Amino acid sequence: MTPLTLAFLKILALVAPLALLAAAGRIFPDRLLVRLVFLPAVATLALLITPAMLVVALLIDLAILIVAAIDLATLPRRRDFEVAREMGRVASLAKPHRVRLWLVNQSQRGHLVGLRDDVDPVLQPDPVEFDSIELPPRSRVELKYVLRPGRRGAFELAEVYLRASSRWKLWRKLMRYAESSQVNVYPDMQQLSQYAVLARTNRLSQLGVRRTRRIGQDHDFERLRDYTLDDNYKHIDWRATARRRKLTVKDYQATRSQRVIFLIDCGRMMTNTALGLSLLDHAFNAMLMLSWVALRQSDTVGLCCFSDEIHGFVPARAGMTQMNRLLHACFNRFPRRVESRYDQAFRYLATHARKRSLVVLITNVIDEVNANQVERYLTNLAGRHLPLGVLLRDHRLFDAVDVELPVGHELWRAAAAADILAWRQQVLTDMAGKGAMMLDVFPEDMTAPLINRYLEVKARHLL
Repeated sequence: MTPLTLAFLKILALVAPLALLAAAGRIFPDRLLVRLVFLPAVATLALLITPAMLVVALLIDLAILIVAAIDLATLPRRRDFEVAREMGRVASLAKPHRVRLWLVNQSQRGHLVGLRDDVDPVLQPDPVEFDSIELPPRSRVELKYVLRPGRRGAFELAEVYLRASSRWKLWRKLMRYAESSQVNVYPDMQQLSQYAVLARTNRLSQLGVRRTRRIGQDHDFERLRDYTLDDNYKHIDWRATARRRKLTVKDYQATRSQRVIFLIDCGRMMTNTALGLSLLDHAFNAMLMLSWVALRQSDTVGLCCFSDEIHGFVPARAGMTQMNRLLHACFNRFPRRVESRYDQAFRYLATHARKRSLVVLITNVIDEVNANQVERYLTNLAGRHLPLGVLLRDHRLFDAVDVELPVGHELWRAAAAADILAWRQQVLTDMAGKGAMMLDVFPEDMTAPLINRYLEVKARHLL
């Protein structure tokens, strides 16, 4: 038998049981065992120099085989561990969502393990996995990590993957534990609680929301509050002022039971991104925020999502339970690379919303075809409804124009961007001249101007 034949037979004898262990028990050699295997390989190649090395090679093989077999027996069994996961079912887009894992060692020996949860990479777990966890005998360990979802939708975490090392770290065993959890990633809902806190403490200016002086006067008394410089002195309650020894004014409720209906474009115009989120994500965040404000004002809110077809319609209703309907209608809605049918959306609106409403269209225009459709159908609402168009800006256009002293290629980019922005401004002017209110904002800055415009509509009694 030649040395090469002997080396081949040794490799075959080594690979066959390893393949069997991997297929049957998901047991694999660790790095240390792989390094040890190179010793007899070197000794076998030495047979080319002197046949006396055969005995040495066989002794090394036998020693490694015995050590590996003994260490293999120290691997834990699957029933030695228990795994449990604890997490909230609802998460907000791009906001931290905490997850806790419980790992229990039920055996009489300590183990060195690694753990990785079955998380979709789009949820962006931090850390991705836990390595080198020391588990004492009969112990339980709590592990924590954070998700920062990068996309809305429903996600399922079906399993937890455990990697256990043998005592001498020659082997590692992979085990899977069924632990099903589901998390629904909704648009940013944490902004709602932030708004509520600031509203209670009269600090909404921190969000960019300003108080709007009412034109005319509502007559339903709502509450007493501290006097501010913008208040009419006629509304001062002198009895309350004398009792509190502080200027106090009467606050009146705004007109209630008015309608706000959102038309949100889910077509190709909303696939662009800003600050890591798509334009559609920013649109849903602003829609939910304004919906919460409007519902707190006892108004009714509805929603229509469309692209080349109508994807979902939520009839206008009042009450905070409407927020759940709006959330479920938009949390798994994503932009599609199709041309939006504005005509179909506005015809659907005319059929399902006959009462006068504030119609908020959130979209984007980059060419004359889309601009003409938006202008045609949005301005036709004037009179029957109160149209409000929200056009989202593209940072790249404004960044190109803001370059100081552009030269070469930057000069041409700045000139092209300036031409597009001038055309865009003309589109906005034309639509405003035909009776439509317009907002031209960056996606991430949309929420506060949208709420301010709604409060202005309420104050001026435009509905």
